[in-house]
Amino acid sequence: MRFLGADRPRYGGTTRDPEASISDVLPDVLAVADALGVDRLAVLGHSGGGPRALACAALAAEQVLAAVFVSSPAPPDAAGLDRRSGMAPGIARRQDAVAAGREALNALLGKNEFDESAFTAGDHAALDGAWSWFGRVVQAATASGPDGMADDLLAAARPWGFDLAAIRVPVLVVHGAADRIVPAQHGEWLAAHVPGARSIVVPEAGHIDVLVRGPELVPALRGVYGI
Repeated sequence: MRFLGADRPRYGGTTRDPEASISDVLPDVLAVADALGVDRLAVLGHSGGGPRALACAALAAEQVLAAVFVSSPAPPDAAGLDRRSGMAPGIARRQDAVAAGREALNALLGKNEFDESAFTAGDHAALDGAWSWFGRVVQAATASGPDGMADDLLAAARPWGFDLAAIRVPVLVVHGAADRIVPAQHGEWLAAHVPGARSIVVPEAGHIDVLVRGPELVPALRGVYGI
């Protein structure tokens, strides 16, 4: 198995695309795959990458074998979902800024503040241990400023450009039960609304330390989906 990753627009020195929708990630993903000679692939998205992986699963079933969404938010029009229950106060303020528009969001992100209560003790342990490299990736991705993050957050709040019901590939939805950035009910909603989705809820895990379970998910994918 080969693991491939690519920066989204404005991250890591890539060109910005401020009006991109969630579904606009697909041409980029397929271009990377084509350049590397990859005809078929599974997709995995964590957090803000989750909706992009959903887009690939919905719109590129000929190339996408299966999809995994970890700590992923549900779409903005998710009926019956209490989006903020269990969300850390700082993350809720960020969502308020998203709703207020780009100027308010840029002002908030420009302060470079983060609500430490958004991370569980397990999240902090992961970031101090096996996932300590993650901070360096974030620093490199945002070296040119917060525009990429703002574009991402605003895109997630607009229509995503595809129908979840169109997904026909095998899907695994993974969420930490104690996630305070994207609360677990988002994962539960996705698992209930993506056809045939299988759900794994990791007890006591937060937004980051749920990724420690990653090595266990590969056998799950192979066993359930035959890839």
